[in-house]
Amino acid sequence: MLLLGLMLLLLPGSQADPQGEPLPGAPLVPPVLRGPGLGSSSPLQEELGASGVALARSTVEEEAGPGDPEAGEESSHHGGGFRVVQWEWSYVQTPYIIACWLLVASVAKILFHFSQRFTTVVPESCMLILLGLVLGGVVLLANKKQLYQLEPALFFLFLLPTIVGDAGYFMPARLFFDNLGAILLYAVVGTLWNAFCTGFCLYAAKLLGVIDERVEAGLMDFLLFGALISAVDPVAVLAVFEEVHVNDTLFIIVFGESLVNDAVTVVLYKVYISFVEVGVENVQTADYFKGVASFLIVSVGGTLVGLVFAVLLGFITRFTKKVRIIEPLFVFLLVYLAYLTAELFSLSAILS
Repeated sequence: MLLLGLMLLLLPGSQADPQGEPLPGAPLVPPVLRGPGLGSSSPLQEELGASGVALARSTVEEEAGPGDPEAGEESSHHGGGFRVVQWEWSYVQTPYIIACWLLVASVAKILFHFSQRFTTVVPESCMLILLGLVLGGVVLLANKKQLYQLEPALFFLFLLPTIVGDAGYFMPARLFFDNLGAILLYAVVGTLWNAFCTGFCLYAAKLLGVIDERVEAGLMDFLLFGALISAVDPVAVLAVFEEVHVNDTLFIIVFGESLVNDAVTVVLYKVYISFVEVGVENVQTADYFKGVASFLIVSVGGTLVGLVFAVLLGFITRFTKKVRIIEPLFVFLLVYLAYLTAELFSLSAILS
């Protein structure tokens, strides 16, 4: 028995004092290895073994952390076993929803032209707006289970370039340049007049007490709102014009104005928002001249970027006579690069 006791004391997990208490820093061993015999254990040893297991579990939980997602995922994985398929909605939700939107809009456009009576009553643009409202309602209902929001960067960097590129590619260039004077008159002078009139009229209504006194806004804030609201994109009007085949001159003036006025409003908005952030009292006289120069640089710079990429596209397509299949790729790629290059230098990407 003495020899057996010495062997138990020399085992790696059985360091204990003569009273049976484990020494500090000594690892715990199962109760079956402690006690007077190999096949029995005392109640005290069983209690120590249970406390050791609880201590080990608490130590593992502290190392993993209460909110450690990897530990929770690993435990759920081992608890559920091997999964043949998994639901990866968070990984594909953005491109999947956009692809579904494009698919539904394309199918709706095909079905729209099957009914001649329906096309004469409801314009195509109105039908697409109603379809968008339906899809928006579906997304709104789905937010209760899976939150989704279309990011502005996703729209301006991926969706808008395709819309503007399509409009610019099929735009009648000869009519556009023949009526460039009227287009610039409506786009520049008309947009500035609209923005300033909106801002000053709202400020006058504020001074006359028509607007609630709790609205804390000054002249620069109202001008900022006027710049924001003055840009009008007549998408529905242009769609109706195209359907009823109006005069080409009227169509190109409205279409050209909708393209060029974006450069005006973008510059006005950036100038006014910088003035509001700095404070009207801190704006110097030179800042107003910088705003005018910014308008010219943004407009002319965006146009020059578009011309550079147009010349580059024309030069590249001179050598694609034997590989016509890649010409559409160059068209899409260089149009998209022109848009991104203008955005890179804070120029008018739509003009580009």
